[in-house]
Amino acid sequence: MPWAAPALLVAAWACLAAGHPAASPATPMPAVLTAMQDELDRSTAVLSKTDPPAYFISYTLSDREYTEVSGSNGALLTSTTDRARWLEVQTRVGSYQLDDTHKLPNRRPSWTSPGTQAVLDDDIPVIRREIWRETDRQYRAAVEALIKVKASQEVQVQTAEGAAPDFSHEEPHVSIGPRVEISVNRKPWEERVRKYTAEFSTSPAVLNSIVTFTAQANNQYQVNSEGTRLAFGLIHYRLELYVQSKAPDGMDIDRYANFDWLDPKGAPSDKAVFARIHTMIQETEALDKAPLVNPFAGPALLTGRAAAVYFHEVFGHRAEGFRQKDITEGQTFTSKIGQQILPSFISIKDDPTEASFHGEMLLGNYPFDDEGVPAQNVLLVDHGVLKTFLMSRSPLVNIPHSNGHGRRQLGYVPVARQGNLIVSSSRTMTNQQLRAKLIELVKEQGKPFGLLIDDIAGGFTFTGRGNPQAFQVLPLVVYKVFPDGRPDELVRGVDIVGTPLVSLTKIVATGDTPEIFNGYCGAESGSVPVAAVAPAILISELEVQKKETSTDKPPILPPPAHDPEAQGQKP
Repeated sequence: MPWAAPALLVAAWACLAAGHPAASPATPMPAVLTAMQDELDRSTAVLSKTDPPAYFISYTLSDREYTEVSGSNGALLTSTTDRARWLEVQTRVGSYQLDDTHKLPNRRPSWTSPGTQAVLDDDIPVIRREIWRETDRQYRAAVEALIKVKASQEVQVQTAEGAAPDFSHEEPHVSIGPRVEISVNRKPWEERVRKYTAEFSTSPAVLNSIVTFTAQANNQYQVNSEGTRLAFGLIHYRLELYVQSKAPDGMDIDRYANFDWLDPKGAPSDKAVFARIHTMIQETEALDKAPLVNPFAGPALLTGRAAAVYFHEVFGHRAEGFRQKDITEGQTFTSKIGQQILPSFISIKDDPTEASFHGEMLLGNYPFDDEGVPAQNVLLVDHGVLKTFLMSRSPLVNIPHSNGHGRRQLGYVPVARQGNLIVSSSRTMTNQQLRAKLIELVKEQGKPFGLLIDDIAGGFTFTGRGNPQAFQVLPLVVYKVFPDGRPDELVRGVDIVGTPLVSLTKIVATGDTPEIFNGYCGAESGSVPVAAVAPAILISELEVQKKETSTDKPPILPPPAHDPEAQGQKP
């Protein structure tokens, strides 16, 4: 599934700080949680005895404060502050083994989750009334769904994993943390986005620039009939820089960068932002003039950021547990637990409990997943051998419990998703040694050049059986590396393509300096914040294809600020 396109990236869930705000005996029970628990007790007492019974009920209320300041080409676009609450009620009817959520043949699953906007006031009677109405709606819908599920069981062919329970029984957890809040003065940020986007406009190559600052505080409250009671807060600040250009042949040139921080005092300095802007301008101007690369298969070196996205797309999505259960999925790794799928020097874990890596925040950090299960460090690959999958509360036959990876965007149903995917290697080289090895492979294979892929925007992968089991990764900065010692040549117009089982075995060496890619990943349960960490990797054979392009030519006239006639000057 794709990472979110850079232009559409928005701030969402992140972490407050390393370790998260701990539950304290002195932390009072929030009024909203009291209302949720009172109504849960009442609903459970009645609906657990109806026919059919509601064997599991869960209430989640998300309270979001959000500030956004955005500018373009030296002027302000938007400046807003907002707060909203969203209530989600889940009633599961039937049993853990077979319930109303069971997937039916010949019917596309619904990934969206019913919910409703909730009042902002901590008025217990009013909140309980809203929960009562939503519970009744969801119970009635679940009863109708269960009737269809039971009817389908008589004609449905069951696979081995299809016979696994529909829902896992988990131990209850109680954690009541303090409410988190943000207080943002938008005026300084309005001036900053004006300055930053005006700086982009100093280049005639820049067609458009957008800079967006976002600050978000999310307080999540959750109770369920198993006994879980949670209240925790998450804060995240982000600054995004985005610039658009167009090459003479019509190809769109996009560059993107972002800064993420947790403490208001951690905002990047103007010096750091302007330095990044100038680098982006230089790369944009160079890419406008860079030659195109024809389809190619040969040695390639991916820097750490590029390798991080590569592992997220090629491996990470196929290690999500619910895909092993769905007969419509390609199930690339379903039968490969205990087997070698990567070189023996590579290990991979997904650890959303880590708030930072080498001092830089990890966007996929969270204390509890969206099903009320504590985040857990999961070793997925140990020295090349697949060990397990990322699990939500949709169990597999041999993996009956969640490992804290049930995640979703508001309004979607949680499924197993990546958090912080971290790749490590027991056989590393310096950057200089990796480059030398790349040139050695180019000579051995008789290729005219190899590729150095320095930055990547994102990518996507196909995991369903109805599509080829392939992935596509979208590089931004690519160089040709020549075996005869000529300087590297910046090129454009390539996308990385391949199939996972072959591509993963082509990794022959790794670097010694891991790098981080923070982004947003879109899949069945919506867009969720994730991070990927990886060292540089050397691939003996990587295939690239021509990048999709536009037939539109660049603007006929230069930007007004770079047109002598527009400024009343003679050309």
